[in-house]
Amino acid sequence: NKSDEQRNLNRNTKHSPAFLPIMSDVDMKKPKTEALGDKQAFVDMFPSLVEEIITDVQKSYPDYNAEAVQWLRKVLEYNCPGGKMNRGLSVIASYRHLVGDRELSLDEVRNANILGWCVEWLQAFFLVADDLMDGSITRRGQPCWYKQEGVNLIAINDSFLIESCIYKLLRKHFRSQSYYVDLLELFHETTFQTELGQLLDLNTAPEDKIDLTRFTIEKFAHVAAAMLMAGIKPENEQAYKHAQEILLEMGVFFQVQDDYLDCYGSPEVIGKIGTDIEDNKCGWLVVQALDRVTQEQRQILEENYGKKDVGCVQKVKALYRELDLEKLYKEYEEASYEKLMSLINTKAGSLPKDIFIDFAKKIYKRDK
Repeated sequence: NKSDEQRNLNRNTKHSPAFLPIMSDVDMKKPKTEALGDKQAFVDMFPSLVEEIITDVQKSYPDYNAEAVQWLRKVLEYNCPGGKMNRGLSVIASYRHLVGDRELSLDEVRNANILGWCVEWLQAFFLVADDLMDGSITRRGQPCWYKQEGVNLIAINDSFLIESCIYKLLRKHFRSQSYYVDLLELFHETTFQTELGQLLDLNTAPEDKIDLTRFTIEKFAHVAAAMLMAGIKPENEQAYKHAQEILLEMGVFFQVQDDYLDCYGSPEVIGKIGTDIEDNKCGWLVVQALDRVTQEQRQILEENYGKKDVGCVQKVKALYRELDLEKLYKEYEEASYEKLMSLINTKAGSLPKDIFIDFAKKIYKRDK
């Protein structure tokens, strides 16, 4: 298996979009070097943002318990970095595409990276809460936060703290910007939509009324933040509508991949132990299984799906193998990618297609 950083969409394959330009070796080195530099600068910024939050708490509440301040530091340092950071890094990558070939100023790079970390911290807020609700075991190759000694249900408040820190950063760094209120609305709306999606995830639909709208959980914030920073106002409804349409299709693709990897991915690679079967999740695999099972196979599902028992999980996985769902997923992945490329080609409009192609490259054929 190749990592998403290694995955290269060769323009000579049938999966390559017709509009992807042929680049010389010189042309190809600059974006790659630029991306590596952006990633390092992004990672290097994280400690200073944590220090900003801690310093703000200490100055604003000088009598606040010192141990609690250190707890907040640990919450941020344990949960916010790590992972692939695709969403966070996509802010500066998207912004570069939007402004064209010119060099970015230091302020632009700094602001894009701060927004990128705000997106990553938003994801961390969701994950801390999600892991507790799902009873997950590992996340990003380490025990879930609530599993840490002395944490448990304190993780609920810790997730709220992570979310609040986002708005501290936005206020400090973007309050003077004309798009500040738009950023606030973007983050609030993204949170609301994600929570609506989580509600669907937790309240599993009846199996004869599967609701696939949960697959359209908002995955729009990173590009929208870059668009706001680049001066594309929300009044330009068509640009945002088209970007959202492309990214929601990408979100469906990404969510189905997640469901597949939860069952078929290696815990050492994906960084967590999949629990969708025992958690009774209404995921893509079980939806496909229900559409294909015989009456006898359906009984196996009814007797074993959603049971926190290793033997039951193995019986469900054996049924998935019998139904050849892995092959079905591979076919879906190819068809979905073709659909996504076509959507980018027809809907990008005035937005640079590379904004979406870059992100598609990172998730296509991903193994984590």
